[in-house]
Amino acid sequence: MNYRNLKNASSTEPPVVVITGAGAGVGRATVQQFARNGARLGLIGRDQSRLEQAANEVRHLGGEAVIAATDVADADQVEAAAVRIEAVFGPIDIWINNAMATIYSPFHKISAEDYKRATEVTYLGTVYGTMAALKRMTARNHGIIIQVGSALAYRAIPLQSPYCGAKFAIRGFTDALRSELLHDRSKVRLTMVHMPALNTPQFDWGKNHMPTRPQPVPPIFEPEMAAKAIYWASRHKRREVYVGWPTWKAIWANKFVPGLIDRYLARTGYEGQQSKLPADPSKPNNLWEPVEGDFAAHGRFDKCAKPGTAQLWLTLYREPVTLALLAAGLWACWRLRSNSIRLKNTER
Repeated sequence: MNYRNLKNASSTEPPVVVITGAGAGVGRATVQQFARNGARLGLIGRDQSRLEQAANEVRHLGGEAVIAATDVADADQVEAAAVRIEAVFGPIDIWINNAMATIYSPFHKISAEDYKRATEVTYLGTVYGTMAALKRMTARNHGIIIQVGSALAYRAIPLQSPYCGAKFAIRGFTDALRSELLHDRSKVRLTMVHMPALNTPQFDWGKNHMPTRPQPVPPIFEPEMAAKAIYWASRHKRREVYVGWPTWKAIWANKFVPGLIDRYLARTGYEGQQSKLPADPSKPNNLWEPVEGDFAAHGRFDKCAKPGTAQLWLTLYREPVTLALLAAGLWACWRLRSNSIRLKNTER
């Protein structure tokens, strides 16, 4: 695999890639995606055992890995993780902010402490990760920071106000920082990859105040599709990447008819996020502490999750597709003109 766009110009080594939330879900799938292509990986997450499992997968796939058990809501811990990773591998080339936490609940049932915690993990975790990455990348004038976003960074839904608010905040923070980097003529690149509903363990371990177990709003996609988009974004210059038709539809529809969508979600947003399985109030959640168990990239929705979507292919390769369509259109116009001229000559 050609890492020309990822490597530091002064190095011939594969890129050093840091992924937060690397132990499960999208983070775990992204670890596997980069490992298949030989990257050296710094794995950040709270659960030591899951990070060790992910590191073993990296080595099995031919990559190298170092783990750093870290709570991303603590800026000092994030900085220490960056120091540890660079001590082993050298300069960080790519930093992927993926760690998140959510609460499935109406707003009025969430305590101030829990709301703050979810915001610190999802929003401030991204800010602290960006701080640690930018501190190093700015000095070298080299690097890529990828924020894992969501369709919910543009179109909020009921029962997930902490998560939606954090994703909106990440988008605003990222846009502001991008302008600053442009002002400084920095070569550090910043991009955001917005996800649809994904089959990850967050629906098994997220804190839940609802009577039934939560589920993603269908259609549901496998986390490997998200990992593919993140990997692609690390190798191409794109301000934002919309992953999947539902993401594209939610973002663009909200630009034109937000009030209509408010009322639609008021009718369907509660039922769409709840399965038919009753919730267990005593079940542990991962808001404050990691949950023990054999969690990896996938959640419990493999039977109904889709592996991918044609929209993602069109999004990732829109430039060549556009050129091909333009060429086909020009060729068709030329053929029509040639046929018209030939018909006129025949009539004469």
